[in-house]
Amino acid sequence: MTELRHRGATDKELQHQNSKDKGSETEGKERDGASDNETKSDSGVPEVPVSADDTPEVLNKALSGLSSRWKNWWVRGILTLAMISFFFIIIYLGPMVLMMIVLCVQIKCFHEIITIGYSVYHSYHLPWFRTLSWYFLLCVNYFFYGETVTDYFFTLVQREEPLRILSKYHRFISFALYLTVIHSVFLSPQFGWTHVTLLIVVTQSHLIIHNLFEGMIWFIVPISCVICNDIMAYMFGFFFGRTPLIKLSPKKTWEGFIGGFFATVVFGILLSYVMSGYRFFVCPVEFNNDSNSFTVDCEPSELFQLQDYGLPPVLKSITGWTTVKLYPFQIHSIALSAFASIMGPFGGFFASGFKRAFKIKDFANTIPGHGGIMDRFDCQYLMATFVNVYIASFIRGPNPSKVIQQLLALRLDQQLHIFNSLKVHLTEKGLLPALEEAA
Repeated sequence: MTELRHRGATDKELQHQNSKDKGSETEGKERDGASDNETKSDSGVPEVPVSADDTPEVLNKALSGLSSRWKNWWVRGILTLAMISFFFIIIYLGPMVLMMIVLCVQIKCFHEIITIGYSVYHSYHLPWFRTLSWYFLLCVNYFFYGETVTDYFFTLVQREEPLRILSKYHRFISFALYLTVIHSVFLSPQFGWTHVTLLIVVTQSHLIIHNLFEGMIWFIVPISCVICNDIMAYMFGFFFGRTPLIKLSPKKTWEGFIGGFFATVVFGILLSYVMSGYRFFVCPVEFNNDSNSFTVDCEPSELFQLQDYGLPPVLKSITGWTTVKLYPFQIHSIALSAFASIMGPFGGFFASGFKRAFKIKDFANTIPGHGGIMDRFDCQYLMATFVNVYIASFIRGPNPSKVIQQLLALRLDQQLHIFNSLKVHLTEKGLLPALEEAA
């Protein structure tokens, strides 16, 4: 009996001691939680809401029996085909519709980034954050598109007096609009956030419009190469990926990167061969003053005419061919495809680092399985800048029609002076007498 009482007393003491230990552990956890919360609050980076899964209910029911990995594969695949089909439709509708789509994409991308900025800086109680951001977007678009209208619609602008005045003072008006509110945000975080967004989204989307005016092929091939690389890198990575490529994007692998590169180069050469044979794609987009509409009819340049190229000895021994017929543009397409495969993904890496910094998976949930519009166009903007620089460096030459437009805008005495100077120059070159004899 004495031993039983002693054991009972001992059990009670042990239970009492355990309850004390549990209480101390609970208090310790509470203190740790409080310290964690203080650390998060001291970091100064508010939580950005994570995008919810908005996969259509029809797809959820149809793919309910699959694992999450294969379900995501099918959702991405189906919606990718839908987006490609939409891309074909807008190409068929012509350059004007393409320009409007580029503008809509630009506005949506700007909205997604500004929404994240508003969520981050909302706690700072910055007045008029979104309103002023949209005002800056309006100012920058007014400047860029005003420059485009003056450049490509010169005859129409000179014909209408109000447009001629706006064109003459366009840059001053744009700068005045910018200065109107710059003082209110100059020292706030909003200034940097909005202006970096304008640089990334608006400026580079404007370069897409410029590429489009050089010919639709300079718009379609680069965009298609980026899309092909995105798809093929995903496919190779999904089925063969084992080696991580970069920590910022854990799902990207070396197998997907290398497989996407070779697939994109082959795709770019084949697509360029098909498109180079059609004037609708290769002719510059010009404004016809007689019909007040865009035209894409011209005599294709040497860049889009088949030429013979000699093969290296190794390929001669394999194929038995000595020469092969190619469009010169196909040679340029290799550079475009290589950039889309090697440097283009770095736009995605930058976007991944940006999203990871704010602890979000996607910029938005506009496209199920893909995220927001900015998630799909992060590489496209970098590609557009490269294409614009490439055209200016290796392709574009003096445009006679633009030179004539500028000459007609001069005073009559200035036009006469240029005429006499040109006459002397042609005479020294020996061309003018030959022209006179021919006349």
